[in-house]
Amino acid sequence: MLQAIPTLHLLCGKIASGKSTLAARLAKSDGAVLISEDEWLSALFGDQMKSLQDYVDCALKLRLVMGPHVAALLKAGVSAVLDFPANTIENRAWMRDLLEDTAAKHHLHFLDVSDEVCLHRLHKRNREGAHAFAATEDQYRRIARHFVPPSPEEGFSIITHRQ
Repeated sequence: MLQAIPTLHLLCGKIASGKSTLAARLAKSDGAVLISEDEWLSALFGDQMKSLQDYVDCALKLRLVMGPHVAALLKAGVSAVLDFPANTIENRAWMRDLLEDTAAKHHLHFLDVSDEVCLHRLHKRNREGAHAFAATEDQYRRIARHFVPPSPEEGFSIITHRQ
C-alpha cells in the first residue's frame, strides 16, 4: 500500500491575522497534527512570560524540542500544521531546516492582512479573552516591526491568503 507524502503547513502573518484559525482548518481538512506554539508556551511557560524578551527566550527553548519532534512526525509519514509564526527570515530558515531530511511536501500560508484589520481583531480577541495571550497594541506594533513577508527566493511553496 502506498502511503501519501506528508505535508508540513507553515503560517506567516502578523498577530491576529488569522493564523490559528487557518491552522485549525488546515489540520482538520488535511488530517494533520496541529502543533500550536501558543498552547505549548502557555502550558509550559505561561507564568514565566512577562515581557517580549521572555517570549523570545521561551520560544527558543520550545523550538529545541519541537523541531526534532516535527521532523520525526514527517519522517513517519504524518502531516503537520506548525502554528508557529513564520514571520521572519530566521524563523523560516529554522522551519526550512525541519524539512531538510524528510520527504515531506510543504506549504507556507501567508496571511496578507492589514494592520488595521489585525488590530481590530486583536482588540476583539482581548475583550473576549479567547486567546492564551492578550497582546497590547504597543506589543503588536513592536512585534510587527520585525515582520518580513516571505519571498520566492526563500524556496517555499507560498499560498497567499488575503483579508
